[in-house]
Amino acid sequence: MELKNLNNTKKKYKKKGGGNKKMLKKIIANLMVEDVAKTVKFYKDKINCFQLIMTDPKEGELDWAMMRCGSEVIMFQSKRSLSEKLPELKDKEIGGTAIIYIETENIKELYDWFSYDVEVLKELHDTPWGRKEFYIKDCNGYILVFAE
Repeated sequence: MELKNLNNTKKKYKKKGGGNKKMLKKIIANLMVEDVAKTVKFYKDKINCFQLIMTDPKEGELDWAMMRCGSEVIMFQSKRSLSEKLPELKDKEIGGTAIIYIETENIKELYDWFSYDVEVLKELHDTPWGRKEFYIKDCNGYILVFAE
C-alpha cells in the first residue's frame, strides 16, 4: 500500500513539473579534513573572507565547523568524526577529489593576493567560455577554482 502511494506521489510531481526540484533549497559542502582548527585558520587567514559561525564542540578540539563568506557557507568535519557516523569513509583519502568553484569579482587582485601565500595549481587564464580562472590548493588538498 505504501509503495503505491509513493508511486502516485511521484506521478503527481512529474505532471506538475516538480519532483525533487521543489524540495531543494541550498547545497552546502561538508568537506572531510584531518584538522578542523587548521582548516578554519587557513580559510580565515589565507582566503581572507571566511568567518567562523558555528563549531562542535564549542570548546576544545573541533570535530566540525561552519564558516561563512557573505551569503556562502562551507562546513568542515574531521575524518575521525565523519568515520564514526559513516564508516565507509574510514579508508578514504582527504582532499583532491572535490573541486570547489567560486565565482568572484576583481579576479586579478585576488590572484595577486593568493600567489604570495598559497599553492597556485593553475595560473590566471582566459577560458574558451569567456571566463577568467585560476586554481589553488587548500591545506587539505582540495582544489578551489576562482572565476570571473
